Amino acid sequence: MPLPFLTADRGFDTEDDVALPFDDHDQWRRPYRPGPWRVGAAALALLLASFMLLATMIIAFAGGLPAAAVCFGLAAVVIVGALRMLRVGTWVSRHGLRRVGFFRTTTLAWAQSGGVRTVQQPVRWLGLPRTVQGQALVVVRKGGEQLPLLTDHNADFLSRVEAFDRAADTVEAWSAEYAVSS
Repeated sequence: MPLPFLTADRGFDTEDDVALPFDDHDQWRRPYRPGPWRVGAAALALLLASFMLLATMIIAFAGGLPAAAVCFGLAAVVIVGALRMLRVGTWVSRHGLRRVGFFRTTTLAWAQSGGVRTVQQPVRWLGLPRTVQGQALVVVRKGGEQLPLLTDHNADFLSRVEAFDRAADTVEAWSAEYAVSS
């Protein structure tokens, strides 16, 4: 029993082959799904925030409004941190590349890019100071500076080699399509 409503390929089974609604190349998009390490860490942070909000409610009902406000503020910081953690990654659009970090975002227009390639180099393991030998997808700026976009040992691709290869191929395809025409 096929269940076409559960698959993404249902748009290709019809006679009127129209582009899917999310197929707008002017919008910033992540060319891969967030990895299980990133999603798991964000889920744990949101679980912690829910307990903090429960504690806020208990403290507020007990009459400690200043302490409840502090607890609510800390829970809000944890929630914002978890949402930012889910946003971290490499985003692409017709306009260029965007590398979103936890504290900083770098945007590079396709015209400023000299190419995107996969290289073997020491990479940071889960963003920690420890480095291991791995693959990294880097964009080479026109001046020769390399900006790392993805690594096969970050929170999105640890133990997911096929996902890293697909994401690297997708970003390289975006670069091949838009870097030349810009």
